[in-house]
Amino acid sequence: MPNIGTLQVIAPGERDIVMTRAFNAPRQLVWDAHTQPELVKRWLGVHNGWALDVCDIDLRVGGTYRYVWRGPDGQEMGMGGSFLEINSPAKLVATERFDQSWYPGGAVDTTEFTERDGRTTVTITIHYDSRDARDAVLESPMEQGMAAGYDALDGVLLTLTRAER
Repeated sequence: MPNIGTLQVIAPGERDIVMTRAFNAPRQLVWDAHTQPELVKRWLGVHNGWALDVCDIDLRVGGTYRYVWRGPDGQEMGMGGSFLEINSPAKLVATERFDQSWYPGGAVDTTEFTERDGRTTVTITIHYDSRDARDAVLESPMEQGMAAGYDALDGVLLTLTRAER
């Protein structure tokens, strides 16, 4: 199991990025924090003055999601997709496409939640339409953004864990 608090990023093959991060929280709470809009808005991409202003999630196969972030200077970044597979609380598969994408095409994200001894490991495998798309994402600040988001998620999970006691 990866170290708690450390995001691991690898790029196996030609079109994939795999990110792994462990959390000191039960799987159901980590699942909820990824699928309930009121929780997602508290951690996903909310750093360096950015806020997740729009967070719509229709959590069903064929349902869609939509995120829009606003930066401190009013800049917007939006993305969305549709859910292809939902196996609560173990696996979530969805398409991904940014409004003003910095990479060509889209991607399919497979997020798996594995619990062991009260700790949950999240593994996200992102399969891009092309190697060029994958490489463009690897050259972007995606890794730092994901790490910052997951650091914020740690705080959300700590609050939720304390509330359950």
